[in-house]
Amino acid sequence: MSRATVWTERLLDSPYGLLWLGVLSAAETTVLPIPIELIMVPYMLARPQRLWLIAAVTLAGCIAGSLIGYAVGFFLFDTVGQTLLGWLNAQDAYEGFEQTFSDNGFVAILTIGVTPVPFQVALLAAGMAGYSLPLFLAAVGLARGLRYFGLALLVWLFGERALKLWRRHALATGMAAFIVIAAIFIAIRLLGGQ
Repeated sequence: MSRATVWTERLLDSPYGLLWLGVLSAAETTVLPIPIELIMVPYMLARPQRLWLIAAVTLAGCIAGSLIGYAVGFFLFDTVGQTLLGWLNAQDAYEGFEQTFSDNGFVAILTIGVTPVPFQVALLAAGMAGYSLPLFLAAVGLARGLRYFGLALLVWLFGERALKLWRRHALATGMAAFIVIAAIFIAIRLLGGQ
């Protein structure tokens, strides 16, 4: 039995399941190497009447974890941040992301938030750069909101097939979301420039 299955069963049996889901989401955002979707989607399937609440709790946990990751990048990047990148084997991803982030932080956070790239990279980079906290939170909320509520929509529409669809098409779904977000951002920039 996988670790994610064990956690899902514990959540289902616990009166504090939603609280634990929020805690796990915060942990996944910062250090836990198990994608929260592997716990969240089966939980949604078992409790379809609460799937939107489950997505909201997962997002709230992610935002809390994002604030922790931002703080580590801001205050402790040279010590804890570097250790975390090494532990997650994400040094190369961080170096590649740094230039993208310096060019356009908001879109960079959105991109990494909807694609299967370690999100910790964006948190640490934003914190280290001292990126605007309100813009950071907006990007995290939008990116992960699309991801979690998109999964809730898949579960609502497709039930059991949702997890298989997500696993098979996670990269394509993330890239499609990125293209839509980039198109909206470019349109706003072009319309704002006139």
